[in-house]
Amino acid sequence: MDIARQKRDENIAEYVLYIWQLEDLLRALGFRPEAVFEALVAPRDATDEWKLQALEWYMEIADLLAREGKTEGGHLDHTLHLIGELNDLHLMLLEQPAGRRYRELFGLLAPSLPSLRAVLGRDDVSDIELSFRALYAAMLYRIKGVRAEITDDVVALVSPVIATLSDIYHKVERGEIDLYAAE
Repeated sequence: MDIARQKRDENIAEYVLYIWQLEDLLRALGFRPEAVFEALVAPRDATDEWKLQALEWYMEIADLLAREGKTEGGHLDHTLHLIGELNDLHLMLLEQPAGRRYRELFGLLAPSLPSLRAVLGRDDVSDIELSFRALYAAMLYRIKGVRAEITDDVVALVSPVIATLSDIYHKVERGEIDLYAAE
């Protein structure tokens, strides 16, 4: 809850990946409140009031997953909407003067996208959603200690693109950047 809020305010990409990880944790815990409390709330050094609020927040996410029919898999519409906003920004940066540096970074990643689509089996998503899915898959593989087809080289290309896009997103949100002005 507080971690998610901080990530949302500071780094939209980390926020999306955090929520995706939380979705999988809730699934692994069977959406059972007692299991969620023991794994995610009880270990925190916090007041009883905070722990109750945190448990309620986790269970609200579990409820959202159920309402959206995503208890077995998939990601919350909320995060997919944020990725859609990031993709819209990506498309603008590919065209607008303020995107010169971003275009250079994306240009390094672009040749790897077809093979990344093949590895992930995702022809149905934008380049930005594909990039998020690659980062998340790589994170899961690392957690499991498995070497995968999503190579460190590809992640090394994806990470700076998503980090830069996220930084620009927050600057636009705060009114610190004019997308139509030359860099």
